[in-house]
Amino acid sequence: MSERALYVGVDLGATNVRAGIVEEQNLLRVESRRVDADGAVDVVMNQIFEVVDDVVGDDVVGIGVGVPSVVDVDTGVVYDVQNIPAMVDVPFKERFEDRYGRPTYVNNDVNCFVLGEYAFGKAQGYRNVAGMNLGTGFAAGLIVDGRLYEGSNCGAGEFGMIPYRESILEEYCSGLFFINRGLDAAEMYHQAEAGDVVARSLWEEFGHHVGNAVKSVMYGFDPELIVVGGSIRHAYAYFQESMWATVSDFGFRRTLERLEFELSELDDAPLLGAAELPRAAARRGA
Repeated sequence: MSERALYVGVDLGATNVRAGIVEEQNLLRVESRRVDADGAVDVVMNQIFEVVDDVVGDDVVGIGVGVPSVVDVDTGVVYDVQNIPAMVDVPFKERFEDRYGRPTYVNNDVNCFVLGEYAFGKAQGYRNVAGMNLGTGFAAGLIVDGRLYEGSNCGAGEFGMIPYRESILEEYCSGLFFINRGLDAAEMYHQAEAGDVVARSLWEEFGHHVGNAVKSVMYGFDPELIVVGGSIRHAYAYFQESMWATVSDFGFRRTLERLEFELSELDDAPLLGAAELPRAAARRGA
């Protein structure tokens, strides 16, 4: 290999897979393709490899993979990948390393999101960060004292699973809030932009629930910064007022005054965070 050190990040979603090459602070190239969510394990893995094959060259020294699932970060086995039913117990690390001969690190996709923000985005320079993802689901990734914190079973930050009302927070703080009403979040966003009163009222209600989620993150983790990703962040203008009104009664006034809150500006944060997994390991000498 040459002295040039490149890292590959892989972001697996429910419908597609993306792979990109990262050099220092630059995302040089991204490839993507659809995956057959209902396909067998080998079918989906081959579709992933087709994309990664296009970006792994001689200069690549490590690979990181973000997956929407619980991950054994030591062995690189992924369990119960969301929306890909066949992927129940798959040794990603082993299969990647057998194919590419590069050290491979696997983690949850929301953990990769917050790591991407910490290394490349709004969370640079902070020590304790919660990366909240508001999209088709709701979860958070955590940076503790400057390092990604996964917990004992890669389950840290799953605030969406906290019991809330008659269900869980995720049902109220993600696209499910609209889907469960027979609506589409993107359409409600466009209607709110057009001034529709009903749509704006729904976003106001949504903001109240997100405010309660923010308080749960603050009580449970006490971050310096909350950075928000996911597609629903684009509608922040329509739920921010009710969100902050709900957050305003947080029990520790100084904590609330010191909290920083940002919207992600990195559409590729999960992919960048995946690439940061092997890069951070190399710095630690792991």
